[in-house]
Amino acid sequence: MSDEPVILDAHTSDPVLMGWQQGLPPAPGKTIHWADAGHMRFPSHRYAFSNMRQFLPTARVSRGAGPVWELPVALRDDLDAVPFQTLNDGRPLTWEQSLAENFTDAIVVLHKGAIVYERYLGVTRPDSAHIAFSITKSYVGTLAEMLIAEGKLDPCAPVAALIPELTASGFADATLRQVLDMTTALDFSEEYTDPNSGIGAFSMALGLTPRPPGYTGQTDVFSYLPTIAKAGNHGERFTYRTCNTEVLGWIVARAASQRLDQLLSERIWAPLGMEQDADFLTDSTGMPFAGGGLNPVLRDMARFGEAMRCDGHGNGGQAIAREVVAGIKAGGSKAEFAPAGYSYLSEGSYRSQWWAMPGNHGAFSARGIHGQAIYVDPVAEVTIARFGSHPIAANTLIDAATLPAFRAISDHLMQG
Repeated sequence: MSDEPVILDAHTSDPVLMGWQQGLPPAPGKTIHWADAGHMRFPSHRYAFSNMRQFLPTARVSRGAGPVWELPVALRDDLDAVPFQTLNDGRPLTWEQSLAENFTDAIVVLHKGAIVYERYLGVTRPDSAHIAFSITKSYVGTLAEMLIAEGKLDPCAPVAALIPELTASGFADATLRQVLDMTTALDFSEEYTDPNSGIGAFSMALGLTPRPPGYTGQTDVFSYLPTIAKAGNHGERFTYRTCNTEVLGWIVARAASQRLDQLLSERIWAPLGMEQDADFLTDSTGMPFAGGGLNPVLRDMARFGEAMRCDGHGNGGQAIAREVVAGIKAGGSKAEFAPAGYSYLSEGSYRSQWWAMPGNHGAFSARGIHGQAIYVDPVAEVTIARFGSHPIAANTLIDAATLPAFRAISDHLMQG
């Protein structure tokens, strides 16, 4: 018998095949526990990401009582064979092969507003609320831009004027625009593998992951954010930090005098005719996790992307102001973005919690760890939404196969 460790791929780590949470009770070793972070650890997270409300508290994002925005279905049988090459080693792959490459849980492709491709894998189903992680940021950024367009927020206002509780923090003299575009200078590391990083401390305050014995830190987001110190000068360069979106969510909620889950329901979920309520992970105070806590179903995530492709128009009306979408589509400063060193996103930028993608017709994207994505190509008239459960949190490895796959599908559909 070999002593070599078993390396699980997308097929051998399938949560149905592995038997997670199956049986009453599940078999020994097949139960996922929040207390040992099984919901955030591969391979058990492949089940948990489609069932997060089993492990953490949530608030409901209501779809309201209006009609569903029906998406026409015109499935094509030629997309699985679309070829491309990976960006890291030039390997040839097809679109179908890329699904396993990136541990895809579900994916849908819209072309000219119609569903042309749709797949659900593992335990993820059309009615599964799957965690979107940092795609949540793009919803929050869009809400902020909507309030700016309505004159309810000033992008030049310092954070301390908007949230006095942050007057002694590193955010105090940053402007709302700098928070929106993540050009703040803060003592906060987004290193997911380091439990002592800023994102590790934030996660423990939020309660996303269990706290170690003897933990004496903050136990909610409101009390954690004021502890973040400044490190450098705001406005000089882009640095991706989830804490920016937590502050942004606080600002947006206070400006609207509504909880973030309620505002999202009123301003985006109900107007766009989403088919399902969404779940929003919360901390111990009930504060929604603005930087990564939204759990929608796949088609509803696609509806949001499609509305952005269509300049804010969706479900028969103008749900998001055109000027809001135009500003996001225009992207941010490439000069401020470049020092971040994203090798597969050179010439890209970041604006209002959205990523402007390099090349390919001014495509833009919402992105989340472990492979979550909304990809919008306005010229090709393509919107792609994907849920994933890749073993690696950061998108560095995922991008090598994802970005050329998305471009290849957009080019193929644009050609007819």
